This record gives sequence, C-alpha cells and structure tokens, in this order.
Amino acid sequence: MFCRPKLGKILAIERYLEYFRMKWIKDLYKMKKILAFAGSNSSSSINFELVKYTTNLLETYEIQLLNMVDYQLPMYSIDVENTHGFSAIVKQLKENIQNADGLVIAVNEHNGGPSAYFKNMLDWLSRLDRNFLKEKKVLLMATSPGRGGGSGALEIVKRTLPFFGGEVVATFSLPSFNHNFDQEQGITEIGLAKDHKKVLQQFSAQI
Repeated sequence: MFCRPKLGKILAIERYLEYFRMKWIKDLYKMKKILAFAGSNSSSSINFELVKYTTNLLETYEIQLLNMVDYQLPMYSIDVENTHGFSAIVKQLKENIQNADGLVIAVNEHNGGPSAYFKNMLDWLSRLDRNFLKEKKVLLMATSPGRGGGSGALEIVKRTLPFFGGEVVATFSLPSFNHNFDQEQGITEIGLAKDHKKVLQQFSAQI
C-alpha cells in the first residue's frame, strides 16, 4: 500500500535542502579575507600608513587591519617560553593568520634589516607553529623616509617568510615616504602609484 509521507517530514526535508542551498550561495559569494599589518609597533608608523592606504584600495575583500601597537610581546627566549608559555596575543595572531586568505604586510627597516619587533614576532609565531604561514599568499611592502624605501628589510623578509610556509606573491617598496605619500592622496609619484597598482593586481590574482 502506498503511504503518503507526513507533511511535517516533507517540510523538514525542504528546510534541510534550503539550508544547504543558502550555504552554497553564501560560500559562492563569500568575500576573501585579508589580514593586514605593519612590522612596526610604533604609534606613528609610516609603514602602517602604507598598509591602511593599500587596504582601502582592496574594495572587494573583507579586511582585518591590525595596529601592532596593541600587540606587545616579550622578547623571545626559551626560558620565557618554558616559564610562561605562549601569550594570548601570540595565539590570537596565529588564529588571525589562519583565518585569512591572504596577508598584506609592510615592514620597517632598522640598520638595513627588519625591526627587532617584527623579528621577535616571527620568533614567537614560529615556535608556536613552524608553518604558521602555510599556503598563505603575501603582499610584502616596505617604506622609509630615505631613498632605499626599506628595501633591505623587504629583501630579508621576502627570503624568510617561505621558511614558515608563506608565499610572497608580490612586493613593493616606496622610497622617500614624506615626499611621495600624502595622507589624502596616497602615493603621489605617478610611476610609483602605477607600480603599486600593478602589485595589487598581482596579489589579487593569486588569492
């Protein structure tokens, strides 16, 4: 004998199918997430200014912008790790990285290399998880008041990040920040502005 399915069961199946249909649509149009920060914990960081300007141009992405002034870390040592373990800040940074589809980082330069703050951050993260950048695409930038544009730090960090699983897909150096950048207009030198736009396109194509 043919049994007519109960109305409640039919409605339950329809709700189940509708849930997965909406989930599929949401996933299809879900915005990629970008984590962005500077390698400086200075409250007047020009690299953070470059990061903010850059993320404002990434209009089709969900941006998580971190001001590293709020992420103070003790100097790494095995004694500190053994005594105190990993701070909530380090764990939160790792989680933020894991949740991102791509990273925008601008590193400042001290004595021809990355700042002690940024190196210390990498030390803590790599101790928590050696591959904390696994499969993450990175747009790596640098700027400085001088003509070098932080290129020394940029090149060192470019070679370093792959050790932790990251892939630097584009780089940009902005020399003479105070001459080539305006708070309202952004990058004012035409050639540099075109170069910056090009690396944004390269980065976007990879994520």
